[in-house]
Amino acid sequence: MLDFSSALYLGMRHASRSLLPWQQLTTGAPAALAVPPGARTVSAALAELIGCETATLTPSTLHLVWDLFVILATEQPIIIYMDAEVYPITRWGVERAACGGVPIRAFPHHEARTLRRQLRASEFSSCRPVVVTDGFCPGCGRFPPLADYLAAVRAYGGLLILDDTQALGIFGHHPDSDSPYGRGGGGSLRWHQVAGPDLLAFSSLAKGFGVPIAVLAGSDRLVRRFENQSETRVHCSPPSVGVVRATEQALTINRESGDTLRLRLAGLVRYFRYRVSETGHSVSGGLFPVQTLAPVPGLNGSVLHERLRRREVRSVLHRVQGGQVRVSFLITARHTRTEIDYAVEALSSAAPISHISTASANGSESCNPHHVLK
Repeated sequence: MLDFSSALYLGMRHASRSLLPWQQLTTGAPAALAVPPGARTVSAALAELIGCETATLTPSTLHLVWDLFVILATEQPIIIYMDAEVYPITRWGVERAACGGVPIRAFPHHEARTLRRQLRASEFSSCRPVVVTDGFCPGCGRFPPLADYLAAVRAYGGLLILDDTQALGIFGHHPDSDSPYGRGGGGSLRWHQVAGPDLLAFSSLAKGFGVPIAVLAGSDRLVRRFENQSETRVHCSPPSVGVVRATEQALTINRESGDTLRLRLAGLVRYFRYRVSETGHSVSGGLFPVQTLAPVPGLNGSVLHERLRRREVRSVLHRVQGGQVRVSFLITARHTRTEIDYAVEALSSAAPISHISTASANGSESCNPHHVLK
């Protein structure tokens, strides 16, 4: 079975024999009392990579968002402005704050103009605005208008918070034709070259870096405040020593060969898009490794997913805005062109299209193998 459902974009796996040893998996103490060995060093390395002053580790983004928005509301009243399509785990954290009385406003996906209008019209002028968005959207293959969001936030003395899980490890600074994802893998803040005390970024490392751990990065004041007030740091176990060791290894791999892996990944995504276009199908996602098939007339996504499975290709079945079922292929640096050829041939067999559209034949966005991220 060829696997196109894994989000280990750079192909990092971290076999136990490849990690530095440890004497015990956990100290038995919560993070509020004792951080795991190596955690401070890893946190500092991640802060530098992401482009922030300080960082701290949590077992998952769920542990992190469970506390984050509630903590922000303890110093002064806040109002949260949330992109309507933020990742569900981020939404759960926002909803917990709403249960405590924090007012919430949603704005349409990537609509900076609507956000500015909401900020101007807010009836909660005494509340500090907190804008929440994903650093990159794999659904549409685009970044949010981060500079516009940040300008709006700064005009009202607010705070911008990013869930940068999809971007960390993939995007970096100074993208160009030789490095279409940018360099370093530091994520959205590096890509946009923005920084400041009014920014917080949190990410799971389970995708780009292949480690089930999360990081919160930002100003020293805000990160230390989170550490001092976090309930999950008191009542839940911290990341295990084994996971910290895997994070150390991921950062070493990223430092030594991350840009090479990213360049290989970009080439494979381009090749996949080109091969799909030859079948008459099209995909969205730009150069991001999550490639989502356009709907096939008369063929339900669930049926196509099952047909691919019978042809030994594992894809991802998910719902998009409006409730439509879509099929995605997740490309990783471990895939080969031969595997991509097989997957595309399986797609063509499972959902044949007799006439290639004029747009595809002329090299539209959906099939251009040299397409660069928008």
